[in-house]
Amino acid sequence: MRPLRLALVASELAPYAKTGGLADVQLGLGRWLGKPDDTPKNGRRDDGNGPGHDVRVIVPFYRRIAQSKIATTPLAGAERIDVRFPQRTIRFGIREGTLPDSKVKAWFVDCPELYDRDGIYTEDGDEALRFAMLSRAVLETCQRLQWAPDVIHCNDWHTGLLPLYLRTLYQWDKLFAGTKTLLAIHNIGYQGFYPEKQLDTLGLGEQRAHLHHGDLRNGNFSFLKTGVLHATKLSTVSVTYAREIQTDEYGMGMQELLRDRSKDLIGIVNGVDYGDWDPATDPRIPHHFDVDDLGGKAKMKAALLQRFELPHDPRAPVFGVVSRLTSQKGFELFADSIPVFLQREDMRLCVLGSGESKHEQYFEWLRDTWPNKVGVYRGFQEDLAHWIEAGSDVFLMPSRFEPCGLNQMYSLRYGTPPIVRRTGGLADTVVPWNPDTRTGTGFLFDEFSSQALAGTIDWALRNWRDQRGWRQLLKNGMSQDFSWDQKGPEYVALYRSLLS
Repeated sequence: MRPLRLALVASELAPYAKTGGLADVQLGLGRWLGKPDDTPKNGRRDDGNGPGHDVRVIVPFYRRIAQSKIATTPLAGAERIDVRFPQRTIRFGIREGTLPDSKVKAWFVDCPELYDRDGIYTEDGDEALRFAMLSRAVLETCQRLQWAPDVIHCNDWHTGLLPLYLRTLYQWDKLFAGTKTLLAIHNIGYQGFYPEKQLDTLGLGEQRAHLHHGDLRNGNFSFLKTGVLHATKLSTVSVTYAREIQTDEYGMGMQELLRDRSKDLIGIVNGVDYGDWDPATDPRIPHHFDVDDLGGKAKMKAALLQRFELPHDPRAPVFGVVSRLTSQKGFELFADSIPVFLQREDMRLCVLGSGESKHEQYFEWLRDTWPNKVGVYRGFQEDLAHWIEAGSDVFLMPSRFEPCGLNQMYSLRYGTPPIVRRTGGLADTVVPWNPDTRTGTGFLFDEFSSQALAGTIDWALRNWRDQRGWRQLLKNGMSQDFSWDQKGPEYVALYRSLLS
């Protein structure tokens, strides 16, 4: 089978414009899809499901990207393109670069009047236009270059209008006659709601019949719902989350719509880029280790505690947290659980994150109350995230819901068994530890309660005291493979199913 022409469109791309896992997925999946196939047979790939595809990763050219060290040049034939909206015409150009450590092309939509701002996301009055423009820019660029994607892979609400634009404003163009769309839902909690009156501004005033009628009756519309209605197929970032978002508990008001499209919805767990997350080669940590030699992990534990200015005792387990400090992540469960263990156990807690003030203040209270046991860094540092993954003994991730999650997979690779709630991608990637059979990779609990979390922490501590068993637990986790070499072919199979 021939290589596919693929456009991956999103609002984020690591490492240049990142607020969460979406940026990492764009980078990792894009690099994998476009890397040369190193297993040719008679000059051809054997099944057409490996890498070697014609890929374009497309994101806005935000100010932070313009100020980064990435090398870009104006793309010949796409330097000056006008997009006509009912109330204004907006000009953009494409700057072309490549993904880090890759030859895969990245197209940056250079439109200073919309993207030359301090943040990736804003509360400005033209926020809907900013992301409608991203969708239009993708289609206009394809037209200008006469490049016909087989599949346009849209990601989250920011690209939700693209399938509708393709089916209406651009339906006349035979260039897109064979183009299909895939909409990936990374977090259904963000749906891109805007007042219905903005449809005229976005050039969709005559397309109201194609939008969700219930929302229109309420005077608004949703980018994400529009995408769900009109994309050829839908995906989300884990098998369990695909089931959860069709339920009343997790559907966030979209459950009925998703149930109607259940045959078109598939869950694929995100891959991990082990080129960036491998304790044997990670350039961000000073001591390296692997499944056969764990000596460097003990050194990382000592180094991490020194960095947080906490006393080191190899017998005292270190619990790590790297997270956005939000209610989604389940940190309200800490209030009636963690203090009990800090009071009772000789343990350490190292926290990296920022978010809701109540959670930030709570962790600072823990640090002030137990200054010899708790270290907190408020904010984010990429290298410190790697240190915590490598130097901790246990990783805490008690999420209320978790579409996929990446940190639990990083933790497994770094020999740091995670404590997670059995939800979304956490349920799909962490296997409960069984000390009798010496199988499993971490610790799970079901009920979203402080009591359930406390019971699981207690269970982990009891197993910590069996260091021989704990060593096997570490090795089990480090042996898991969540690489894009495993997950990428699932996406290729999905793309091809759209075309069939």
